[in-house]
Amino acid sequence: MSRNVLAAIAVTAALLLQVTVVNRLPLPGSVSPNLVLLAVVALALVNGSMTGLVTGFFAGLASDIVPPADHTIGRYAFVYCLIGYVCGLAADELERSPVLPFVAVAAGALAGSVLYAMVGMLLGDPRTRWPVVSHQLPIQVLYDVIASPFVVWAVLRLTRRAERQHDPGGLDAVPGFYRAR
Repeated sequence: MSRNVLAAIAVTAALLLQVTVVNRLPLPGSVSPNLVLLAVVALALVNGSMTGLVTGFFAGLASDIVPPADHTIGRYAFVYCLIGYVCGLAADELERSPVLPFVAVAAGALAGSVLYAMVGMLLGDPRTRWPVVSHQLPIQVLYDVIASPFVVWAVLRLTRRAERQHDPGGLDAVPGFYRAR
């Protein structure tokens, strides 16, 4: 399978889990982890900046139109596109440490949440006033950090399995910082 198909499968699974399960969990703080953003960050870290950019745009567009979308269409597409590209650029720098990728996912989740709130403020969304954002943002990032190992593991597993099937010679063809594992 190509990387594009794998990215589509990962994003679709994250989006379906987000809408059907995670958004319905009664978590404290009235927020939930953003699995789609985490999937975009993980895919960008594994496959690079161009895949992160394209995956981020289409994942964001899907998040913008899938119910219960109650915001301006294009906000998530813009935010995920930027976050996917930046995380993809950082992928080459993350080869040196086993902990640094999870820090990058947490930083990507924080940047995505902040950027989404800033775009909402610029567009005049009444739900993105500073008191609301400053209360929900730390909880949102905490939930994203807690969920990130599971999402990164799932994306890694999917990528490794596909690469192993594509390259049966036993060579490790997974790009990015996961080559050494």
